[in-house]
Amino acid sequence: MKKILKRIALLLLAGLVVIQFIRPEKNQGSSVGSANALASFTPSEDVLNILKVSCNDCHSNYTNYPWYAEVQPVGWWLADHVNEGKEHLNFDDFQSYSQEDQFEAMEELIETIREGEMPLTSYTLTHHDAVLDESQKKALITWAEGAMRQLLISNPGLQKEEGDEGEKEDRD
Repeated sequence: MKKILKRIALLLLAGLVVIQFIRPEKNQGSSVGSANALASFTPSEDVLNILKVSCNDCHSNYTNYPWYAEVQPVGWWLADHVNEGKEHLNFDDFQSYSQEDQFEAMEELIETIREGEMPLTSYTLTHHDAVLDESQKKALITWAEGAMRQLLISNPGLQKEEGDEGEKEDRD
């Protein structure tokens, strides 16, 4: 029995060593930060700093990785987390979104901040400076609301009033 446990332990150790050589692609594009990507909705220095500290690691084309990202399978988990975050919102690709998608992204940003869903607890456990206080939340929300107003000015049809679809169906 002791020999079997020793062999299992050695196999597990060998497996852990082998997986260290299977590395995910890092999110380290040429763009750092949100200023260039969101030029149409230029954030203040405060908001830019909040985005940099609390958002950009998962929602831009550049992630500042912690040392433990080099240890697998943690690196795989982080890569998946970053890719998922970028699927929801990528500040560096924001200008390539349709106006409707930009508007919806800002709505979602406001909602997730108000509900305390962002930044994720799993992120703030190791990035204590990313925790948003009330004034930071308010600054981000105000900036996102301003972006939405700008989008509405250029395309008033973006905002659908609640119940519009139902009212239209009732009239038909």
